[in-house]
Amino acid sequence: MLPLSGIRVVEIGQNLAGPYASEILATLGADVVKLERPEGDDARGWGPPFWQGAAAIFQTVNRNKRGITLDLRDAQGIGWLRRHLAGVDVLLHNMRPGAMEELGLGAEALTAQYPRLVYASLSAFGHKGPLRLKPGYEPMVQAFAGLFSLNGAEDAPPTRVGLPILDMGTGLWLALGCVAALLRRTETGRGGVVDASLFETALTWLTVPFASFKVTGQLPQRHRTGSRRLVVFEAFHTADGEIIIAAANDRLFQKLARALDRPQWAEDERFKTNALRLANKAALIPEIQSILRAATTAQWVERLDDAGVPCAPIQDFNDVVAEPQTAALGMIEPVPGADISLIGLPLSFDGERPPMRRRAPRLGEHNAELLPAAEPTKKPAL
Repeated sequence: MLPLSGIRVVEIGQNLAGPYASEILATLGADVVKLERPEGDDARGWGPPFWQGAAAIFQTVNRNKRGITLDLRDAQGIGWLRRHLAGVDVLLHNMRPGAMEELGLGAEALTAQYPRLVYASLSAFGHKGPLRLKPGYEPMVQAFAGLFSLNGAEDAPPTRVGLPILDMGTGLWLALGCVAALLRRTETGRGGVVDASLFETALTWLTVPFASFKVTGQLPQRHRTGSRRLVVFEAFHTADGEIIIAAANDRLFQKLARALDRPQWAEDERFKTNALRLANKAALIPEIQSILRAATTAQWVERLDDAGVPCAPIQDFNDVVAEPQTAALGMIEPVPGADISLIGLPLSFDGERPPMRRRAPRLGEHNAELLPAAEPTKKPAL
């Protein structure tokens, strides 16, 4: 039995962050119904690539759900949703700021009508403050929150983080908030309102550099692969590729020195401690680089592993898919009834990963099941 079996969720989600939050809940066992406007979630068209009529990004964050189309500009659609929410545990949305209130579906109205409902809302800049009504997408919030300033090489312009870390991170926080609110409801009998935003997630990801900034007053410096606090902790070129070496303390540096046939470095007054290595980084790093050029990545990985030095090759997607550790964990799961595999949830319960139970719904696929022709006063069954 999955942890959230029996929990019923309605998602009024679009694009990436909201659907990802409800996909987490769905994979954990919740019965999630995705409600789309008649023309569909914009993310259906965010391609190529496309698969079975919808973009790959839509397919991966909408699996394990059922889907219906409903026009919330129509009184009949609003009426159905209001009646249906009587049996729902979580309403999750990332509609344009203010849109739910305009429809009479705001948090205050619905939690007053349904006290046990967990009302989960996701926005770009947060539920209060001067920017609360400002819409936003991943790259603009990354830029606004300072993430660009931390990313990229030392001599290159600030760069966007290459993954949607704010969309997916905010979806993760919102899902966690929903689970926490449901747990609290078991004690209080009441649901409540959960808010999350891309901007707040960005600030959370800045926790470590912000602490350093508050102590020193100095702006963080960019580094392509390494750290401004630890040496040796970065990538190096080998004879045929690149390798990350993470000798994050003095003991590991001593092991690295022996593995590189430079045992004298362990007692060198320039390199004995991390603080000294940081001060003398310009002398140490080129020395290590010249040594590593002499052998292949695979040879160095084997040698450093044997020496107990944390390291890893820099791999591409083909390498990762073929990686035995990926296969052993079973993270890439086949989608039932489809000729595609997707990455699963990074959680296991009693040694088992929550399974992929269904592909993403086609537009309006479950209308006949969930929106039967019935008298308006009759509560539809889920």
